[in-house]
Formats: sequence, structure tokens, C-alpha cells
Amino acid sequence: MTRLQATYHIRCDGGSIDQRAQAIAVEQSVEMPLAAITDANIRREIVGRVEGVREIAAGRFEARISLSASTVGRDAGQLMNMLFGNTSMHDDVVLHDAEIPDNLAAVFGGPRHGLDGLRQRVGAGNRAMTCSAIKPQGLPPVKLAEIARRFADGGIDYIKDDHSLAEQSYAPFSDRVAAITQALRGTSAHYVPSITGDLDAMRAQVAIARDAGIGTAMVAPMVAGVSNFNRLVADNADMAFLAHPSMTGGTRISPPFLFGRLFRMLGADASIFPNHGGRFGYSPDTCRQLAAFALEKRPGLRPCVPVPAGGMTRERVAEMLAFYGVDTMLLIGGGLLEARERLTDATAAFVAEVRGWKP
Repeated sequence: MTRLQATYHIRCDGGSIDQRAQAIAVEQSVEMPLAAITDANIRREIVGRVEGVREIAAGRFEARISLSASTVGRDAGQLMNMLFGNTSMHDDVVLHDAEIPDNLAAVFGGPRHGLDGLRQRVGAGNRAMTCSAIKPQGLPPVKLAEIARRFADGGIDYIKDDHSLAEQSYAPFSDRVAAITQALRGTSAHYVPSITGDLDAMRAQVAIARDAGIGTAMVAPMVAGVSNFNRLVADNADMAFLAHPSMTGGTRISPPFLFGRLFRMLGADASIFPNHGGRFGYSPDTCRQLAAFALEKRPGLRPCVPVPAGGMTRERVAEMLAFYGVDTMLLIGGGLLEARERLTDATAAFVAEVRGWKP
């Protein structure tokens, strides 16, 4: 396959949809009047093509548009630009999905560790994994380390920074990493620091983490930039990366495609997303499809771990495992931290329920 197949959902009346779809095809490929293009090869190969249009609801249509894969080069940012750059400024259009040719997907590499790799790191076998977040920001490294140790004493698999922890004066990255790795010595928990800043800063932070013996890190691809995220993954194949969903809500890109397919293709070993029934408005159908996309079999791409989160509680563990199955990582943050002095006990109960769950 030499073309991307992008699917857009468009609010439009039936009499205008064919013209609207053609306008998107042009906007997302050559962005100029076709009458001004005299090169036959460009008109034949580069100009976007409307491959099909169908009505999916009253006043809503699905348009399938193919775009030349050669326009992407080898850059994740350019892939985003070609799929939804200018059209993202039209508030009547959503990028619903995209089929990326296998040879282009291979350029970005996908997860270097994925589901099996993250399980192996914590000895999870075939069970679901557990995760929590160190909060709130504003605490000094020693206090953050105390929280991490209490999570670890409860037997949790992964302990990640809250995404708001960055290079702040009250908890500099290097001091935070040193304090938390020291606190976790002798435990089986894996610390997942949040990598932030420009590309130079992120590279320096990954180096600090590696020197401290850390093998897993977290990045928010839409904050850091998808090209930078993909480059970090490519340059640090020994590290596993969790993708955080910060800033994904302003994209008008379908969550199953963004979290389940795109972040996976760019190298996310696990993708954190808002679970249905939490603080955010995702539906069960959206979450089900997202997890399916993250795990679906595809040549050359390891499965990416779906990580439902966002206001989850211990009371929902059995429900979430019944919904997602064991090929997942459950992330409960505030729902554990509200136990305060009983944090280790609450964590242990969460871990026991996950480990003991039977379908």
C-alpha cells in the first residue's frame, strides 16, 4: 500500500457533502486550487482522493480520503500534519481513523517492549498489572519518596510520577529520581518518572533515569510533540515508555485512533487514557475500541498495554477487569491516596484483588 487511508467524520448537509469531502482531500494534500497544478504526477499521486462517502447519522457523514504516504517522509509530526493539519481548524471535522501502510508504520517502530515486556519486568505472568501515581505536586523529593515507598510496600507493580511533576524548584527531576529510587530499593516496584521539557531536557532526564537504574519512563506525546516522543523511543530502545493523555482533548481526533493506534505506532509500550465512568466523558464503546486497537495483532507492531485511569477506585476493579480482561494495567491514584495513613493497606488490597481476579 502506498497511500494513507484517512477517515473523517463531518457535520454537513447532504447536498454539500461531496464538495466538502473533496475540499478536505485537497486541503490535506496540496492546499491550493487544482486548476493551478500542471504537473501530471502531482495530480495523479499527491493530490488526495475521495475514496467514499456515506451518511452515518442525520447531518453527519463519513468520508474516506487517501493520501500519498510519500508526503510523510519519516517524521511523526508530518504524519499528523498530513492527516489533520489544516483540517483540524475546521470545527465540523473529526479525524476518526487512519490506516497506515505497514512499511510506513515500520519507520516509526512501535512499542519496543509492549505488553509482554512490561509484564516480564514485574513478573506479572499473564495477569493484569497495577499502577499508581505520586501526588500532589508541591511536595519535596523526600515526601514524594515516602509515598512511593508506601505504594511499593503494598506490592504495586508500577509507580509513576503524576504528569504535573516536572523540573520544578520544589522537586527537581534529579533530586526526585535519586530520592525515589533510594526509597524503592529492596522492593519489586518499578518507578516511572515523568519526562518533560524540550528535546534536550528530555534526553538529559532519560539519561539521569537510566543512570539510576530506571527502565521505564512516561511522556505526554501531545505536550512534548509526537516527533520528539518518537525520537526518544528510537534513541532509547532499552527503556519502556508510557504515553500520558495530557492535551489530547483539544485535538478532535478519535480517542481509539489516537491512543490505541497512533501512540502505539510511535512507540508507546502502554497508553494511559480516561476510563468510562470516571472524571472524563468517554463512553464504554470508545474505551472498548481503544483497548482493542492497542492490542490488535499487526505485523511488526507489539501490543500496547491499555491503561484505563482518571478517577478510578478499588470498588471498580472487578468491573474493569471484566470489561478489559487481563491484558491491561489498572491505574488508581487519588482513589488510593485518599486512604492517607492507610495507603499501604489500601494498595495491598488493590493489588490482591487484581492478582486474585478470575474471569
